[in-house]
Amino acid sequence: MTPDTSDSALRGLAERLGEAARLNHHMLVTAESCTGGWIAKTLTDIAGSSAWFGCGIVAYSYEAKQSLLSVRPQTLEQYGAVSRETVIEMVSGALANTGATIAVAVTGIAGPGGGTDDKPVGTVWIAWKRRGGYPMAEVFHFDGDREAVRRKTVAAALHAMQSLTG
Repeated sequence: MTPDTSDSALRGLAERLGEAARLNHHMLVTAESCTGGWIAKTLTDIAGSSAWFGCGIVAYSYEAKQSLLSVRPQTLEQYGAVSRETVIEMVSGALANTGATIAVAVTGIAGPGGGTDDKPVGTVWIAWKRRGGYPMAEVFHFDGDREAVRRKTVAAALHAMQSLTG
């Protein structure tokens, strides 16, 4: 069964995440590449989100990942933007550079081009971290067109953040 990634389903996820963040006094931050700010947009669609959402950082280029999220140039050179190593540095940098308590980072290949044999279109790394904790990261292989890959990434990122709010 394919999870529901409709606008209403994403809104429901964001509402539940926001309520859990508010109740547990968390401030959220997103570090986004392939989603281009869609996670932050989904969260800020919720009225009152300023109580629990600090900021969203869209870092598409290597330079942006380095300057905004403190990703090391060596990491990008050795592993590439779409890698476990890069997404972990992205999520850690998001927390280090903001006052947030929970962060999520996403980097991937939404398509239609850009895929390789090692990293085909639909490959997405998501990392999530709570301040003072260890980062968790998972690779996903989403199917569908560019919008479907991005929608599935938003849903997975919201779920990942929800796991840290308790």
